[in-house]
Amino acid sequence: MKLLGAFLFIINVLLIGVLPVPFLYGLSNLFRFIVYRIIGYRRDMVRKNLESSFPGITDAELMRLTHLYYKNMADILTEGIWAFTISRKQLLKRYQIINPEVFEPFSVSGQSIIGVTGHYANWEWGSQLASLRTDFNVIAFYKPMNNKYIDKFVRRSRSRFGTTLASIHETSLTFEKYKDIKTLFLMAADQGMPKVSSTRAFWIQFLNHDTPFLHGLEKHARINNLPVIYINVQRVRRGYYTVELSVLTTKPLELKEGALTEMYARKLESVIRKQPENWLWSHNRFKLTR
Repeated sequence: MKLLGAFLFIINVLLIGVLPVPFLYGLSNLFRFIVYRIIGYRRDMVRKNLESSFPGITDAELMRLTHLYYKNMADILTEGIWAFTISRKQLLKRYQIINPEVFEPFSVSGQSIIGVTGHYANWEWGSQLASLRTDFNVIAFYKPMNNKYIDKFVRRSRSRFGTTLASIHETSLTFEKYKDIKTLFLMAADQGMPKVSSTRAFWIQFLNHDTPFLHGLEKHARINNLPVIYINVQRVRRGYYTVELSVLTTKPLELKEGALTEMYARKLESVIRKQPENWLWSHNRFKLTR
């Protein structure tokens, strides 16, 4: 059954991937209509998260952000499928780093770095672009699929421009493996976690909630003494994105415990507050309490 499921998945991905761009976004519009208007997928969760994160939000603004969120979600899904077949030319055209010079001092010195972002706008294309726009060896951490055949397809397709996918379950091993190679390690550090992991989390006030953040970013930055750069992805218009880089720290060992995670949370929050609709509000991110 897993092999059949993988076959059907790959066929659909390839069929969708060859559609002309206007048809791709027409498909996104259809998906948004079905998910938002007909199914109402996690609509209550989206509204609950928005209301609790922005106290005093008006009904009109809540409706506007909810509508825009489902448009963002549909586009992310569509572009995620397109990522399997998107050409090098299209990717370079649609995903621009506006200040690549931030990488230069680390590249010149042969220093590995951590690039961290959130589940905001289209973060997936960034892992593919990094190998085309930098001279670093690029490692992107991801959560493996349950279906081993689909997972193999994902790893191959996402790696075709030079990026290597590494399982989040092998993070420490991956840092150790590439410790002597100039590497850009790409991480997203805003995902939720099982309750058992919250005992090791850093608890931070984030979007009006006492929120647990995974300790992995800080742990690996400190153990390996790696600079950390925040990757700010913004949608310029539909299907086009810019990336702005900003250095969070070059000396993680000089920061007190929890400070780096706090810096990351503050940066991500400032990005979200400017355009809330581009974050993943349908996830139950604030379910855990101390």
